[in-house]
Amino acid sequence: MTHSRIALVTGANKGIGFEIARKLANSGVHVLLGSRDKARGDAAAAGLAEAGFAAEGLHLDLDSAETIAAAAATIEARFGRLDILVNNAGIFDAGDAAPGKASIEAVRRVIDVNFIGTLAVTQTMLHLLRAAPNARIVNMSSSMGSLTENADPGAPYYPQRFIGYNASKAALNMLTIQLHEELKDTGITVNSVSPGFVKTDLTGGYGEMTPEEGARLPSEYALDAKVSGRFVEPGGTTPW
Repeated sequence: MTHSRIALVTGANKGIGFEIARKLANSGVHVLLGSRDKARGDAAAAGLAEAGFAAEGLHLDLDSAETIAAAAATIEARFGRLDILVNNAGIFDAGDAAPGKASIEAVRRVIDVNFIGTLAVTQTMLHLLRAAPNARIVNMSSSMGSLTENADPGAPYYPQRFIGYNASKAALNMLTIQLHEELKDTGITVNSVSPGFVKTDLTGGYGEMTPEEGARLPSEYALDAKVSGRFVEPGGTTPW
């Protein structure tokens, strides 16, 4: 049986992740909505399926190696490959703060999910991405992960000092750079994409863009990235 392109979007039951899943499905991609809460992921996928899209939920918790391995086994058994991986899932912890004040437990939790969890998913899915022609990896980053902007008093998010969150996104950018180099001869593109300041649960509802607007750029890179090893945002290239 021949399938359309297969995409996995982590953290896809709501917010930007759900809108990315919708945009990919609208482009004819068979989308797997990864979700820590299986019931919510299945419900989100059912909504897309009712609208005529090829979408289904997939239990995937970045804190659980067992669910990551099971998700990869399911994809391999069903499709034999993965064309698109959007590493969207991430958290913010209210205990995060400037280095002198941040809760160590909060910082550890944020880095464990946002970076270690994403690395684990990517490693586990890599053989499936290699099995696809010209696969795409999109790491959902943030301008707050830019070392250059963290050091620039004139940068928009300079005052936002959250050592755990910012460091987790800087580490994610390092993953993009090193994966790009590791995979440069495979046809797989790897990019960090900052969606912009989007109104989501993670931002407490604050922001300048809707989740649908925030999903535009990462969806474009997931569908048809012409470059690799870049850090981009809606306004252009972001400095590392």
